[in-house]
Amino acid sequence: MAPGVVFRITGFAPSPVVDLFIFGGAVVAASFLLAWAAEAAQLDISGPLAIAILALIAVLPEYAVDLYYAFRSGYDPSYEQFAAANMLGSNRLLLGFGWPLVVFVAIIVAARSLRAGKPDTGDARIEGRSAFLQLNRGVRTEIGFLVLLAVVAFLIPILGIIPMWFGLILILVFVAYLWRAGQAEQDEDEELVGMAANIGALPRRRRRITVVAMFVIAAAVILASAEPFATALVDSGSKLGIDSFFLVQWLAPLSSEAPEFIVAILFALRGNGAAAIGTLIASKVNQWSLLVGSLPIAHAVGGGGFDVVLDARQTEEFVLTASQTLMGVAIIIGLRFHRWAAIALIALFAIQFAITGTTGRYILSAAHLLIALVVFWTQRHHILPTLAAPFRRPVSDSDEPDRVPAI
Repeated sequence: MAPGVVFRITGFAPSPVVDLFIFGGAVVAASFLLAWAAEAAQLDISGPLAIAILALIAVLPEYAVDLYYAFRSGYDPSYEQFAAANMLGSNRLLLGFGWPLVVFVAIIVAARSLRAGKPDTGDARIEGRSAFLQLNRGVRTEIGFLVLLAVVAFLIPILGIIPMWFGLILILVFVAYLWRAGQAEQDEDEELVGMAANIGALPRRRRRITVVAMFVIAAAVILASAEPFATALVDSGSKLGIDSFFLVQWLAPLSSEAPEFIVAILFALRGNGAAAIGTLIASKVNQWSLLVGSLPIAHAVGGGGFDVVLDARQTEEFVLTASQTLMGVAIIIGLRFHRWAAIALIALFAIQFAITGTTGRYILSAAHLLIALVVFWTQRHHILPTLAAPFRRPVSDSDEPDRVPAI
């Protein structure tokens, strides 16, 4: 983080490309601090308020960059195309790459356990040629919220704007999600991994001081680096002859999501793939509700109107992202994440980079929706319980598990 702090304080900016690496590195490093501190903090605080605080802190890197673009688009029309680009890339990266990666790691760990003669394979199951990750029953609440948000998200490309009233509704959905999550029973023995485990092992007083210090330092670095990093992304594209939209959409999410991916992989390596997927699902709920809902507010504060106007490219990106989300929730609605589904997700995610035309991306979106409809039909007995989950008190994973038939 140190070079980013020095560059920011001194105002030294040799070139956009150098700024991109310096401030991007600072954001990545600060994101790791946030991830470790947020995990360790769960040992000392609990309840809905803690969940709200930790949720906001954990997504600060992505929010800082995306809201800066929305804010600047209020007075600089050239930045309107970037208002939602970071969120859309991060959203598709989580589902198209993060979810399958966790499944692959969990199944590999389970296969090794079976070869070693160990009956405990964690959350992954291998039955003949079938291999899947069994999700916790408690994650159905998050899946239910994500189904509703994915369906509602199609209103954005239909309207061609993100209205202020729509953003406020999404923020209220996020509040409702936090309230429901706060009603769920929390594990008394929180399992920590990596650096978070080292922090958690400290005496209580030292641990709390350490966690607070990490939060403050990381937040300060992220807020200080967000503007120059976001500006460097756009300027570097022009200087290097690379599409600036592409850099904003994919490079920034890689920086902000790297710590979360690593934590999820660590959980999967320990046989707790369900917890890893649950974390990534919660991130998508946060993005589709609080982040998208905050964009019109940032745009208005920056001097723009009360609506974020989408151009043709952002409209097709919203359609593609919403259709991918709907396909993703269809795949996990039965609380089983099969290996074939993970392969399909990552293959369709990779294909989008080869399909750059508008017609091709709408065809890919249609393919997402077709797969979603087919899978929803095969899992139709899970649809009503999932849609009802956000309106019911969350169940505990210790309750009687669902009897989920294999596809």
